[in-house]
Amino acid sequence: QVQLVESGGGLVQAGGSLRLSCAASGRAFSRYAMGWFRQAPGKERRIVTAINWSGTTTYYTDSVKGRFTISRDNAKNTVFLQMNSLKPEDTAVYYCAAADSLGELLRSGSVYWGQGTQVTVSS
Repeated sequence: QVQLVESGGGLVQAGGSLRLSCAASGRAFSRYAMGWFRQAPGKERRIVTAINWSGTTTYYTDSVKGRFTISRDNAKNTVFLQMNSLKPEDTAVYYCAAADSLGELLRSGSVYWGQGTQVTVSS
């Protein structure tokens, strides 16, 4: 099992940037695919981006391509989400997630979740 704690959320103006971090503890972090999901008010939680255990394969939902970057530091048990050119529609609670494979994350199958961090983008 793995425990996940997000940080770095906040309020930012449109066009600004934020960097989210997710610190993991528990079983070997480097064996997990990691991802970020988000849930806006009244909407379902959806995947934003994901990265495989080695960092060699990434996935981005179309709406964030070219603006968001996921990365991981296996030595520090941490995954990051750099968010640039933020838009009001990026406003949501962002959740860190871990799963045994990238496919499991993309299917929202057996996933470990963090508690979430609020990102608010003002227009």
